[in-house]
Amino acid sequence: MLDNHKPLRKLSVIVPLYNAGSMFEDFMRSLVAQTLKDLEIIIVNDGSTDGSDALARLYAERYENIIVIDQPNGGVSRARNAGMAIASGEYVTFPDADDRLYPDMYRTLVDMAQRDDLDVAQCNGERYFMGSKEIKTLIPLDRLTSTDVLDGPTWLHKALGTRRYLHVVWLGIYRLSLIKQLNLQFVPGLHHQDIPWTTELMLNAGRVRYTQEVFYRYYIHDQSISNQKRTGMKNVEYQRHYIRIAELLEDINHRYRGKVKMYREFPLQVTHEALSVCHAVRREPDPVARQLILNDIFASGTHKRMIRNARGIKQWYQLLLWLRRIYAWRKPR
Repeated sequence: MLDNHKPLRKLSVIVPLYNAGSMFEDFMRSLVAQTLKDLEIIIVNDGSTDGSDALARLYAERYENIIVIDQPNGGVSRARNAGMAIASGEYVTFPDADDRLYPDMYRTLVDMAQRDDLDVAQCNGERYFMGSKEIKTLIPLDRLTSTDVLDGPTWLHKALGTRRYLHVVWLGIYRLSLIKQLNLQFVPGLHHQDIPWTTELMLNAGRVRYTQEVFYRYYIHDQSISNQKRTGMKNVEYQRHYIRIAELLEDINHRYRGKVKMYREFPLQVTHEALSVCHAVRREPDPVARQLILNDIFASGTHKRMIRNARGIKQWYQLLLWLRRIYAWRKPR
């Protein structure tokens, strides 16, 4: 039974766990090696079947600040929501169970957050390509360097302007009271749900700061959702997630128009996400799947959504090119 009166920690680390395999051991070693000790670790076992849940319980027996909760497999969003429901930290974060943290990551971010009374503190990271062993910085220094304190919309405008920003929750810590005030949840069943979640949070954040220091290693491997090659019906289903993301982003922009400064990057992002679906049509080798994706684009109004949100000569050029293509490829139903 969980203790509802446990003392407030500086940070709650919420870890969704589903079949993380051999990489989970390295992740846990990097987590317990954090130089910040005033943290709680909530591992949400999302129905693992590969034994990684047993390893999580061994760590929970060894460290008093680690707990494991179990739920039937329901996806990363439900796991994160379950962890937030019991978190006791002033801030929360959401690393992936198959990545690696550098030792000073959370101490640095919490120090930043407490010194400047931040709603969000974010850092840089790196991609590690497991096949080639190549390492690439996520946000190159020639695109973005450390910032002073900014309001959330200004930070989001600045970050999106780099064209290298990733809407990932594992690069930052977030004030839990603000999340609860907004009743902000991850969308169950939606791939890349970080995109609408971080967008809405940033539009409400009053104080945000970013450090260019690299503290997180994101492993690129074939099993990750983002890097699987999909064709046929798997690709059709995957593109429906991006169609939904574009819908959610447009809705967020509409709800906050007049409340915060709406930079051109915000609607531009809607069209950018939707255009990725158009690219998927061209890459899809199965003609039946291609037609299904095209049908989804038109049935969802995505073609009109892109027109409403396009900004700038370059994006308008891309959009007109793709509209011409998808209208030509579309077959009468």
